[in-house]
Amino acid sequence: MASTIPLDTLKASTVNSPKMKSVKALAESASLSSVPSIYSFTHNPHDEPIISDDAEDSVPIIDVSLLVSGTPEERSQAVHQLNKACSDWGCFMVINHGVPESLTKAMIESFQEFFNLPEEVKQEFHGNHVMDPIRCGTGFNPSMDKVNLWRDYLKCFTYPEFHSPNKPAGFSEIALEFSKKIREIVTVLLKAISKSLGLEESYIDKATNIESGLQILAANYYPACPEPDRAIGIPSHTDHGLLTLLADNGISGLQILHKEKWINVNLLPSALFVHIADHLEILSNGKCKSIEHRALVNDKATRMSLALPHGPSLDTVIRPAPELVDNESHRPAYVEMTYREFLELQQTGRLRSKFG
Repeated sequence: MASTIPLDTLKASTVNSPKMKSVKALAESASLSSVPSIYSFTHNPHDEPIISDDAEDSVPIIDVSLLVSGTPEERSQAVHQLNKACSDWGCFMVINHGVPESLTKAMIESFQEFFNLPEEVKQEFHGNHVMDPIRCGTGFNPSMDKVNLWRDYLKCFTYPEFHSPNKPAGFSEIALEFSKKIREIVTVLLKAISKSLGLEESYIDKATNIESGLQILAANYYPACPEPDRAIGIPSHTDHGLLTLLADNGISGLQILHKEKWINVNLLPSALFVHIADHLEILSNGKCKSIEHRALVNDKATRMSLALPHGPSLDTVIRPAPELVDNESHRPAYVEMTYREFLELQQTGRLRSKFG
């Protein structure tokens, strides 16, 4: 069911919220010449893996059209490539995926218009809880974050119910179309991944109750930073859910951790980036790897990324598939809990590990 959320309906939940100071407003301040101490992030050079741009460290590329309409041989080869990408890398790029480049561009521009809104308007969408259907802010969890992140974000739950701010004009229509197109790709990928694991094609769909699964449409806005080495867009982390799909405005900054090296991810024109998230790792009992990644900032240009996490239904218990478990070499390696419990524990900092 599609619905936009008027500003007035959110006021009651934000009355007691702390005033949000956007990083965009800070970055545009004429007096800013250095990073304020509350944004200072220490990169430890002794713990820092090397950063690679080598061709051999290129992220795998999956042609979605071969999974949809290729010959049996082409589909089989694409499924094999997908299996290797999920197990060896935990991520891949997708091409020929069916999302018009013009639609992605329109979505990025609409988010830009949102971030350009006056501070008092954006403040109306400032949520406090991970389950708020619309949330605008800066950090993962402002009450617990030790360092403020150099980014602003807007997150909207877009499935199974569609939520969207009612400003700027036209935002919700573009967001609905874009979210639907991305979900179509996820449907294709999850069936192919299920098959690549030796499971029934619809296994993941059924085990996660994906028809009621959660889709989030998020945008991260990283303004140019006067001291990029002293700040962080988003620190190293893995994502909750099954798959996250990502697009950006052509400015680099995303890095993935692969074989103890940080790999710079530079998206091909029109491609989307896909990474495996925690609950697909859990369901596959570790055969698919949830990729550790981070977002860096720069001192030259604003970077914007669109991220769409896709997860199970909130009240579905996620556990390793029995077909991928045995009591000797492949014992169950993960904690069983509902997706909702996982999100709430993560939000409060009480999620120790996804492992058992």
